[in-house]
Amino acid sequence: MAPDYHKTVSKNVRNYIISLQKKRSREEHRVFVIEGDKLIREFLASDFSVVSLIAKPEFISSLQPELLEKAGEVIPVRYEELKKISSMVTPHNAIAVIRMPDIKFSTARIFRSLSLALDTIQDPGNLGTIIRAAAWFGIRNIICTENCVDVYNPKVIQATMGAFINVNVFYTDLVVSLKKARENNIPVYGAMLEGTEIYGQQPDKRGIVLLGNESKGISGNLLSFVSHRIVIPRIKGQITGIESLNVGMAASIIMYEFTRKKN
Repeated sequence: MAPDYHKTVSKNVRNYIISLQKKRSREEHRVFVIEGDKLIREFLASDFSVVSLIAKPEFISSLQPELLEKAGEVIPVRYEELKKISSMVTPHNAIAVIRMPDIKFSTARIFRSLSLALDTIQDPGNLGTIIRAAAWFGIRNIICTENCVDVYNPKVIQATMGAFINVNVFYTDLVVSLKKARENNIPVYGAMLEGTEIYGQQPDKRGIVLLGNESKGISGNLLSFVSHRIVIPRIKGQITGIESLNVGMAASIIMYEFTRKKN
């Protein structure tokens, strides 16, 4: 039997959910918001802690009991109420508040296998695409400069299409991390417009692929740590209007090529 409708979400809860669209509020409460039926089911089935589930009664009733038990607070609401708190133009049937994972950053974790380093990525869609591709190719760790877009931005979460569950994203000082990589003989592959074609590389099982800002590329203070400058070659000929690949596309191609050779 479907639970009874709640006519409205309380003003406090509504303001709280809306406030989580801002990074400052997310960091203060150490939680973030996800939206979408499939995404919420995946988070309920994962090791993430679901603080609150706000959803249409039909969605709540469709959940298996063992999944529903993992939601701390369950609030059945009308679709009109979901519209008031959703960040989407056309909301799904459910919204959930998730506790941020408490995973400690360590360079030992990063140096253990192939990882990504992102320098000042600004577009939420690009970060989401990179995370999704990383999960697909089995890359589990990404380190970002502090001024990269927030991984808990709702647009980033949506763009990952659930892949966020499988990838650890850390924010740190890349100068410090890349310096340690050099000291430990960990190769750093810098994606650039000039360098050795990626198809000629024989990547190590360990290493860091460094990707720069959408318009400015890799920052000058990080270039000295790049041990291998790599480039994705384009087909020769008269190609106009394209100076470079989108960073999400470039990341996907590099990850495919490196993991293909590694495997």
